[in-house]
Amino acid sequence: MKRIIFVLLLTTQWTFGFSQKLKKSDRQIVQNLKNHIGFLADDKLEGRRAGTNGEKIAADFIVSRFKAAGLAAKGDKDSYLQAFEIKDGKQINKATSFTVNGKALQLQQDYFPLAFSAAAAVAEVPVATSLSERGAPWFKDIEAVLDENRSNPHFDIYEYLRKEAGVAADKGATAIIFFNSGKDNDEVAFNRKDKSATLGIPVIYLTRSGKETYFKDASAIYDIKLKVDIGESERTGHNVIGYINNKASSTVIIGAHYDHLGYGEDGNSMLRGGPKQIHNGADDNASGTAALIEMARLLSKSKSRNNNYLFIAFSGEELGLFGSKYFTEHPTIDLSSVNYMINMDMVGRLNDSSKMLTIGGYGTSPVWSEVLYTQKNLPFSIKTDSSGTGPSDHTSFYLKKIPVLFFFTGLHHDYHKPSDDADKINYTGELQIVKYIVGLIKDLNNKDKLVFTPTRDRQTTTSARFSVSLGIMPDYTYNGAGVKVDGISEGKAAQKAGIRAGDIVTGLGEYRISSLETYMQALSKFKQGDSTTVHLKRGNEELKFDITFVK
Repeated sequence: MKRIIFVLLLTTQWTFGFSQKLKKSDRQIVQNLKNHIGFLADDKLEGRRAGTNGEKIAADFIVSRFKAAGLAAKGDKDSYLQAFEIKDGKQINKATSFTVNGKALQLQQDYFPLAFSAAAAVAEVPVATSLSERGAPWFKDIEAVLDENRSNPHFDIYEYLRKEAGVAADKGATAIIFFNSGKDNDEVAFNRKDKSATLGIPVIYLTRSGKETYFKDASAIYDIKLKVDIGESERTGHNVIGYINNKASSTVIIGAHYDHLGYGEDGNSMLRGGPKQIHNGADDNASGTAALIEMARLLSKSKSRNNNYLFIAFSGEELGLFGSKYFTEHPTIDLSSVNYMINMDMVGRLNDSSKMLTIGGYGTSPVWSEVLYTQKNLPFSIKTDSSGTGPSDHTSFYLKKIPVLFFFTGLHHDYHKPSDDADKINYTGELQIVKYIVGLIKDLNNKDKLVFTPTRDRQTTTSARFSVSLGIMPDYTYNGAGVKVDGISEGKAAQKAGIRAGDIVTGLGEYRISSLETYMQALSKFKQGDSTTVHLKRGNEELKFDITFVK
């Protein structure tokens, strides 16, 4: 305990001593960053999940800071906000019901429909759980198949259930009710992210408690009645947009996403198991949002007026670039006037040892090589990445052929965990990054509009490991079955085969593609030099393209 106190005293003294060396204006920036991040990463905002009240509180705060900096509203109509719909997958609607001998089973506790179930009803009918008769619901125990595949790493319980349900429908079943009488945990759940086509009959999973409570006697006849009602889950997210109008012909866009994971409801938390916890996202990305707010304040006072400045706090980034994608499809300024775009995502954890700032998008304009290293005596090293794509909002602008830069201080142990809190931010490090970016913008003030150059693509992060690329940029906001192509990379298999933006990939060889994750899983089955067939939809046409994976 004494040692901890001693270390804390040394840290406090060092921080105090360092802060004494800062200019008054720099100390003000540091204090503002602390205030902004402290507010945005507070438990009261419950993790700023897109489309929630926590997001609204954060958006209201950002609006107040934009107003204080003198920024004009540039969202919907005369508002700072730009609303967009988030299609959140499937949901079980309240009309869903299941009764046995007049007794209502409890949804989720006793039963639940599977996501590929038809939205349909079965009128009250007598059923024997041991019989599979045409024109009646079927019951099927999955104990044996689970036991048979216990050591099979390739066994997919959902594919099995889907296949068996399809067989039952073809043989005249009016519904199928699965249950597991064994002791193995099958981990079957309602998968709201399932984008596959629905079957023609209701598909129900009966939990162990539901089976033991309501269907204990295998020889009995039960009067059952059921209804499945599955719909789309939607919520509304909001970008926050402020504008400095210098009456210039070109505009610089500066952005950072302000949403985070909430309680991890969308399955993107690195925390596995245990009770749900608030993910405050101090670095990801309250840090970038705080930098955005400070840059708005600083540039509103700047004499660098050869560009207008559009500041955008994006929401929905954690769900797949929803906010930035929506803005580039529904811009509130003329995108052809955009000079370049700067994105800041996780800029609050500059490592005191490596002092490394990564800048992505280096290859998106030849001008970047001229200006990134002109500032002298930087307190950090710069590592560049040429790619204009990546898992953050600059990708949406790169796909519109706009030069981009992406600022990032690196992953850390607290990434996507409840421990990403404000007390772990390197505020003096973030100060230096803010000053560097503002200096960069000022250096570019007197240059002509930047020329855009395409770069190599970057593979999307996934749980799969793969060594090949089809050469497409997926549309992360697409909510249908398959993977919608948002962009095509130069020289890759997709371009050579004639695949186009807007096409929907539905299969790779023998592998069916229903979602981005299944697409990545399919890619992992191939290696460089392999050939296969891409199945896709283009409008109402179903097409096939033979491709070979190349470097």
